Amino acid sequence: MSLATHEFEALQSPRAELEPVRDETLELLRAPTPDQQRILTPEALAFVGELVERFTPDLKRLLAERERRQARYDDGELPGFAPATALVRENDWSVAAIPEEVLDRRTEITGPVTRKMVVNALNSGAQVYMADFEDSTAPTWINIVAGQVNLFDAIRREIDFTSAEGKHYALNDETAVLMVRPRGLHLPERHLRFRGRPVPAALVDFGLYLFHNHGELARRGSRPYFYLPKLQHHTEAEWWNDVISFSERRLGLKPATIRVTILVETLPAVFQMHEILHALRDRALGLNCGRWDYIFSWIKTLRKHPDHVLPDRDAVSMTTPFLRAYSQLLIDTCHRRGAFAMGGMAAQVPIREDEQANAEALARVSADKQREAADGHDGTWVAHPALEPLAREAFDAVIHGDNQLGWRPAIEPISEAMLLAPCSGEITEAGVRRNVDVAVRYLAAWLRGNGCVAIHHLMEDAATAEIARAQLWQWAHHGVTLSNGRAVDHDWLDECFDDARRLLCADANILDIQAINCATALLKGMTRSYELGDFLTLPAYAQLGD
Repeated sequence: MSLATHEFEALQSPRAELEPVRDETLELLRAPTPDQQRILTPEALAFVGELVERFTPDLKRLLAERERRQARYDDGELPGFAPATALVRENDWSVAAIPEEVLDRRTEITGPVTRKMVVNALNSGAQVYMADFEDSTAPTWINIVAGQVNLFDAIRREIDFTSAEGKHYALNDETAVLMVRPRGLHLPERHLRFRGRPVPAALVDFGLYLFHNHGELARRGSRPYFYLPKLQHHTEAEWWNDVISFSERRLGLKPATIRVTILVETLPAVFQMHEILHALRDRALGLNCGRWDYIFSWIKTLRKHPDHVLPDRDAVSMTTPFLRAYSQLLIDTCHRRGAFAMGGMAAQVPIREDEQANAEALARVSADKQREAADGHDGTWVAHPALEPLAREAFDAVIHGDNQLGWRPAIEPISEAMLLAPCSGEITEAGVRRNVDVAVRYLAAWLRGNGCVAIHHLMEDAATAEIARAQLWQWAHHGVTLSNGRAVDHDWLDECFDDARRLLCADANILDIQAINCATALLKGMTRSYELGDFLTLPAYAQLGD
């Protein structure tokens, strides 16, 4: 056993148990602070407990079905359109009418639920702020509960923030519509236990937010909106529909009060878009191109297929044929059903120290947003407020009403082969080292509690770190040869990780060095593993502080 593998296995050891604080149905493993008590009330925890008790068994079954499907893909099967649901794809039906306050969604900003981000995002000028408990939030208990507090205060317009430098942030009179992304179905929340086991994190995020805020939102003329991440199959959408329907009945809300947008960010889901919308048709607003997670899922789903190895991440853009097909199929599907087709993330952040490089980066963003608008998307995502005017300009040039729901693109039918087309391009040593650098930098920051990190002028979150480490595994597993003739093997990748670790540690403080060392050991082990781990954040969660 190598040192890296030994270190990796050591990282998987269970954390020491915390003394539980018992509620009616849940065990809260840390006594709440006074500020947290506003969120972690007995009534709210009882509601979450009901969700956990009712819906965890079915969720476990759905996650087991994911594993069985992946085993078939590993054995050589390819995902595709399901014959059993052909009538859902072929018949005429539509989603429910869109609420007036979200008819125009041409720009949306997304980011973590930190207090400063919440204020700035709501003030950004975007129509929507997607408050993210998932990929851009490291799920420490402090971060999760503080995020709930911040949204609670924002809805009541009681939120502000003063920086260490004394700059004060407060809400404008006009703010974005708030939507919330709970964590994915695969993620646990270890600080809450039901019958001695961690509970589904998605139900914690959804339940706490809904319980505390549905009434206040109604009083202010709005409603609860959610973004649902990482679904793979229409049965998972049906599960969410059951959770939401029960919650509406339990809280005395009218049916379909809660509305959702679904991220299409897994390869299996692209073949299920009609079915997913149909399962949520009474509350679905649309679908979103979660492009970074989609690339990661493409790698993961086809991990044992040597003819589907991707080139350097920089060579895989939305004009790459399989991604272009994905985007066009999403637009056509949504507009056929009266649903929004939302574009993907622009992750660039301003390059203040280099005016020319900044102009070139913004030109690339502008071209990407112009493509999305011309193709028929109804809106798009940005990660930084500075990009909002650029994205808005691209969509203002095309959209002359609220959206493009009435327009369907003139495209050839999108086939399974188009969605699975192998991608050409070089795999370079620079690409390998860039993936190593990004993965270590991001994971080290995540282990320190920061889930949204600016790296080389891109706002990286868990999705892009997943691409980086999955590509490293894929290249080593299939023994690819780089453009310079070097063969990729685990020993050389270990050297690359060690090189990156030394460079990062040279200018780091002691706590950052500890996180860098831990991140490096974890990534080395995951890269050497015979199987590609499903999610980086699952083994890393065991090492995350509270």
